[in-house]
Amino acid sequence: MEYLIGVDLGTSGTKTVLFDVEGNVIASKTVEYPMYQEKNGWAEQEPLDWWNAAVETLRAVITESGVDSADIKGLGISGQMHGLVMLDKDGSVLRRSIIWADQRTAKECEEITERVGAERLIEITANPALTGFTASKILWVRNNQPEIYEKCAHILLPKDYVRYMLTGDFATEVSDASGMQLLDVPNRCWSDEVLEKLDIDKALLPKVYESPDITGVISEKAAELTGLKASTIVVGGAGDNAAAAVGTGVVVDGTAFTTIGTSGVVFAHTDKLSIEPQGRIHALCCAVPGAWHIMGVVQSAGLSLKWFRDNFCGAETEAASGMGVDPYYIMDKQAEKAPIGCNRLLYMPYLMGERTPHLDADCRAAFVGLNAIHTKYDMLRAVMEGVTYALRDSVEILREMGGDVDCMLACGGGGTSKLWRQMLADTFGCSVRTVASKEGPALGVAILAGVGAGIYPSVQEGCRRVIRLNEPQEPIRENIPKYDAYYQMYRKLYPALKNFYKELATL
Repeated sequence: MEYLIGVDLGTSGTKTVLFDVEGNVIASKTVEYPMYQEKNGWAEQEPLDWWNAAVETLRAVITESGVDSADIKGLGISGQMHGLVMLDKDGSVLRRSIIWADQRTAKECEEITERVGAERLIEITANPALTGFTASKILWVRNNQPEIYEKCAHILLPKDYVRYMLTGDFATEVSDASGMQLLDVPNRCWSDEVLEKLDIDKALLPKVYESPDITGVISEKAAELTGLKASTIVVGGAGDNAAAAVGTGVVVDGTAFTTIGTSGVVFAHTDKLSIEPQGRIHALCCAVPGAWHIMGVVQSAGLSLKWFRDNFCGAETEAASGMGVDPYYIMDKQAEKAPIGCNRLLYMPYLMGERTPHLDADCRAAFVGLNAIHTKYDMLRAVMEGVTYALRDSVEILREMGGDVDCMLACGGGGTSKLWRQMLADTFGCSVRTVASKEGPALGVAILAGVGAGIYPSVQEGCRRVIRLNEPQEPIRENIPKYDAYYQMYRKLYPALKNFYKELATL
């Protein structure tokens, strides 16, 4: 029997899954770690937390499964995108990683735009300068912590730091590298022009591979720590959303998915690169060699619901523990008690600023229309509906660009909620399906590892062999105009508050 491993390095934790070559889960283990927010808008994590979590989860799935490590034919890593990992010449971490949710780099984005030129930047990197992307973080460290920047010998993304610790190789792949704002996205290589204009030494960056390519093998030291066999191949892997695309079978034209994790994403595959000239939606290389994807991002999707749970749902969390169920299961049942529109209550999910379509690091979350009539159930459902409306913003742009969104796959923690999936179907006006496997990104990078190991002849063939879909959840016809009325009202809120957000950020 042959096996594959997918490591999913997320924001809240790392999940490692051992699969057989038919995509069946043999063993799974998750280890959580903290996020540090020393100032409003900052978000950092410790790279060693990721590595320790990878070691613990790898050892756990191998030990618990009883699988002979010699039968594990390959490993892939999915990772939260955009995080900045800086290493010195000895490979030691120089500072905490500034991760994707961090919003401190507005000035550096202005600097990037001025140096490269707004239109030229989009032509090369397929995106405007964004606070979440890695390039602005590099400039922030150079501008604010020059003593650290001077010691920097290697710049990596989160999953690529774990790769380095596993193999000793400095490597990345095109899907994750696309989110650094240093890659020539049309040509799938580092942009000498952008690097020169930003005065970033190309030697700091790792070699770029395609996602199924073999980038190295497990070292003797890593083998001792993890239980893997030395010389086991490690492939390029993918950024979390590109990995989720493979794990849901979104690898050919006309396919799309919505994921509701910490952030929210609407993702569509394309064999032909399409760049939105205003930069409202991302265009990136995908995990299929020679193909791309267009993607809208909501910064605080599942994070909004987690924030509400942590601050207002203590009783539900305690009750769930006693019942042996997830707190979100109880919260779903409570949200169902509120009507569509939550008795005229809207929620704007901007806890960490916003990307699509506003590109505004200063905007913040808000409940609008709050009245003494409202209950916690109304507020809970309003959070779910507000995230859904924010995701529809991305769907509308995809449709403007000619994207086909007749059926949407749902994944991520929010995708497991039947209520939330129905909101998506009713608000998007299309059927919503789920994949039989709940492993998304981990399964995606395991398939990529299978391609690298020669088990599957291509990413598409690997998906055809492994991915199985559940029955579609269709829109409820009478709900569509109800949601649409509230969505049209939701669209008016950001323009009305935009200037207020700028003033608030200066206090």
